[in-house]
Amino acid sequence: MKQRIVLALGGNALGNNLPEQMKAVQSTAGTIADLIAQGHEVVVTHGNGPQVGMIQQAFEVAARHDPKAPHLPMSVCVALSQGYIGYDLQNALREALLARGIHKPVATLVTQVEVDKNDPAFLDPSKPIGGFFSKEEAEALMAKGERLKEDAGRGYRRVVASPKPIDIIEKETVSAMLAAGQVVITVGGGGIPVLREGNHLRGASAVIDKDWASARLAELIDADMLIILTAVEKVAINFGKPDVQWLDQLSVADANSFIAQGQFAKGSMLPKVEAALSFATSMAGRRSLITLLEKAADGIAGKTGTLISL
Repeated sequence: MKQRIVLALGGNALGNNLPEQMKAVQSTAGTIADLIAQGHEVVVTHGNGPQVGMIQQAFEVAARHDPKAPHLPMSVCVALSQGYIGYDLQNALREALLARGIHKPVATLVTQVEVDKNDPAFLDPSKPIGGFFSKEEAEALMAKGERLKEDAGRGYRRVVASPKPIDIIEKETVSAMLAAGQVVITVGGGGIPVLREGNHLRGASAVIDKDWASARLAELIDADMLIILTAVEKVAINFGKPDVQWLDQLSVADANSFIAQGQFAKGSMLPKVEAALSFATSMAGRRSLITLLEKAADGIAGKTGTLISL
């Protein structure tokens, strides 16, 4: 049965540096192309953790050597990461589709995501970005109004907020491209965070969780399924313990109960479960799946993964 699917790629689908990325997208593209070959309408989203950090760090190094070198705002760094990840991914996906005899245009869309300036996340930025600074360097930057925090004894790093997504600015463009039979790569790195000021969209010093942004996109384009791809085949409770339990299905009640118990790690599985839960409860008939990239097709068929639905 043909479905409209938002496929949120995990970090393992893109590698940690440019050579790894170029290699990783080849197998990633093959899996996505197989889903399209089955008749599904697929929108691809992805993270940008290592990539946006490398971009930020490169400009930090340049600024240390040349005072005239710009310090790019986070919104611009995210935009740059969307471009260079999309470049590799769209070319690999185009090639994989053509190898299967499928002639579909594939395009990366530079995507902005609206956030609320009053989001509590802006009061306590906690997402570390870029390279490390000594205490003296950090104090000098903080004196200029920048936000830095000590990071696990390794030095100081810039920190930004991670607010929740409100709206996907280019949602109509995504829908139009889908209606034209195209494959869209969008909301890269959670989207470029912007604040709405009348008719103007101003970049925000923030990063948006890509799973939450993917869930919001899935709602707005009326997707049937949100698939969040990660490093494990299924969601587990008591993870890492002798009595670990891998979950085939996760009801809304159980999901909320497990979240309250602290079963899911804040930096990894928790935002995935919360985002999946948000989409699955947004309308009857919508489903979320959390699984491995290579198990996506089996997950859609109900053979594996963790399914979340009303």
